[in-house]
Amino acid sequence: MTAPAALFEPTRLGALTLPNRMVMAPMGRARAHADGTPSALMAEYYAQRAGAGLIVAEGTHPVAAGAIGPGAPGLFTDAHQDGWAQVAERVHAAGGRIFLQLMHAGRLAHPGFLPEGVRPAAPSAIAADTLVHTPAGRVPAVTPHSLTGREIGELIGDFARAADRAVAAGLDGVEIHAANGHLLHQFLADNANLRTDRWGGDAEGRTRLTVETTRAVAEAIGPHRTGLRISPGNPFGDLTETDPHGTYTALVRELAPLPIAYLHHTETGTELDGTIRTLWPTVLVVTPAADGQDKPGAAARSLRHGADLVSFGRDFLANPDLVTRCRVGALLNEPSAAGFYGGGAHGYTDYPTLEK
Repeated sequence: MTAPAALFEPTRLGALTLPNRMVMAPMGRARAHADGTPSALMAEYYAQRAGAGLIVAEGTHPVAAGAIGPGAPGLFTDAHQDGWAQVAERVHAAGGRIFLQLMHAGRLAHPGFLPEGVRPAAPSAIAADTLVHTPAGRVPAVTPHSLTGREIGELIGDFARAADRAVAAGLDGVEIHAANGHLLHQFLADNANLRTDRWGGDAEGRTRLTVETTRAVAEAIGPHRTGLRISPGNPFGDLTETDPHGTYTALVRELAPLPIAYLHHTETGTELDGTIRTLWPTVLVVTPAADGQDKPGAAARSLRHGADLVSFGRDFLANPDLVTRCRVGALLNEPSAAGFYGGGAHGYTDYPTLEK
């Protein structure tokens, strides 16, 4: 099926002009150096995909405790910032635009890859019933440290400082990750957040950390450089949300007045999708709900239902020239699972373009 023509129309995002409406979703690939500094290979990988309307680079931890696994990039040291500056330079030289996703793993981190003495942290001291990746393989998640009120305040500042570093490195903005089972999502979910203070309890309390973090980042780098990702009802990381509609309508209403550059929403296939589009005042990026293999059809449906931009994950992973392939209706490379996480160029920067 041919991709919809609207997917290739230019549009505005904050201060940026995007040549098309295709977003490369953030995908962890575990190619950073051992200290979290982005590698030259990462710069090549993102530059290859500069044809995307917008690249959102992989989840990047703003503090050591936020790492999701070995090879995950960070952004809290000068070396990290220099590494990301090389990525930004390569992408811009290739004509692209790139945001970076700020992500804290929360209780999905593990002492097996964290610095000595650094503990996984979460809203409450409840271990996730899941396995996490470590240098020794997949192992059960551990019971995390429950963040104190003071530590939560410091963490908000850490996100803002990392956002400052991103802009100083030449990146076009940041996306705050409040989805897919990570720390901010853990605060949103009522089975992981059992707090009775101002950071838990009702929807206002559980959404407070996401709201305050987004506000702090927007104040640090400007709302036009700030995005937020959500995935209502996503059970990844052993999360349960008993009232996604109530939680996320409260969150969106609180954030709408800022207004940040975009909201990145994973479709739920429920009435919540339409409610979020109605409430959200700026650009809406949508990750379409699963629709078999008819990805152009899923993208067309999302655009019809109010998406401004459509996010693509593994298709961009395996197709550096995905925009061109979709425009001409060419077959796509299939992603190779062997190269998903860690390693070198194989399964990372060696996927062929149509020209090859």
